Amino acid sequence: MAATELIQSGDDIRPHVVVNVTTANSPVPPHPPRVANGNQTRHASSPSPPADAHDDRSEHECSNLSSLFRQKHLIESLSNGLRRHCNYVKITVTEERANRLPKEWWKTGVAFLYALCNLVFTTVIITVVHERVPDKSVSPPLPDKFFDYVDRVPWAFTVTEVNGLILVGLWFIQWLFLKHKAIIGRRCFFLIGTLYMYRCVTMYITTLPVPGKHMVCAPKLYNDSTGKIWRIFRLLSGGGLSLTGSHLMCGDFLYSGHTVMLTLSYLFIKEYSPRWMWWYHWLCWLLSASGIVCILIAHEHYSIDVVIGYFVTTRIFWWYHTMANTHVLRQAPSNYLSRTWWNLIFNFLEKNVQTTVPVEFELPISLPSSCRQRYRIVEGGRDE
Repeated sequence: MAATELIQSGDDIRPHVVVNVTTANSPVPPHPPRVANGNQTRHASSPSPPADAHDDRSEHECSNLSSLFRQKHLIESLSNGLRRHCNYVKITVTEERANRLPKEWWKTGVAFLYALCNLVFTTVIITVVHERVPDKSVSPPLPDKFFDYVDRVPWAFTVTEVNGLILVGLWFIQWLFLKHKAIIGRRCFFLIGTLYMYRCVTMYITTLPVPGKHMVCAPKLYNDSTGKIWRIFRLLSGGGLSLTGSHLMCGDFLYSGHTVMLTLSYLFIKEYSPRWMWWYHWLCWLLSASGIVCILIAHEHYSIDVVIGYFVTTRIFWWYHTMANTHVLRQAPSNYLSRTWWNLIFNFLEKNVQTTVPVEFELPISLPSSCRQRYRIVEGGRDE
């Protein structure tokens, strides 16, 4: 029986144990001799062993048992020594899916404030531009090919706003039931804020005359700052809709805000809903397309307002989601989309989103813990 101690090599401690265990087996009696004809020789019955032989055998068995106990004790001591000297590495298992799609509601709140500020700023710009709109008698409406072929329908703009309210309501309900609503929400708020900020720029730098003589604009206030502030609050309270009677100002033509909301609502509804809901996609597309056409039928915007509004909305939506869903582009030197001015904001919002956001739904309000526990108990009983 031999046991080597722990062998240290450099900085690593590599235990090496060799244990030889020899057990005493009772001697095997030799085979009795055989004769030529194959019959065994008969021996006389051996006399019973004396008492001294029994004592020797007992002492021999006791020595074997004590030897086995010593061997077992040695093996246990060596095992304990190995456990003390071995270096254990703790491996932490993380939920990869959860880490790749963090909620980060605080970023969603920042994106919401960004959109809210730009919406308020839009109403301020509309109030400012309204004072610069030329009178209809001085500057008649600009020629428009669509107006040349299609006469005005007075109720068409009401259809536009009703369709817009339906699409926004459908998207809001759908967003509430999405599992990753925090990520999708900040994308929506960022795009709304950016599109209306662009609209502020285009409205301010180029003021177009009214597109039709049917339009009635509120009187100009000129240096009445208090009156302008009240108009801003009125426009905000009514959501800038003609249905609510809050939109009585002119000048917010280039580009169409109604086109932005109709197009953006449809794009988000289709992007974050299952592909098998094709009927739902077609219904939303019909609401969006008919609403945009009714803007032109009502002669509330020039054709160029609608075209630019559709073009800017779709391109920014597709650029943003291309960068969000194609993670190779984010660090690629040949990614020209990273040269946009809003790339820094994009990196801030999408930094920790490391995979494509799946279309998954859940209840907007989680059940209480007691209800969930009872549900698990019921389900466990059913499985049994």
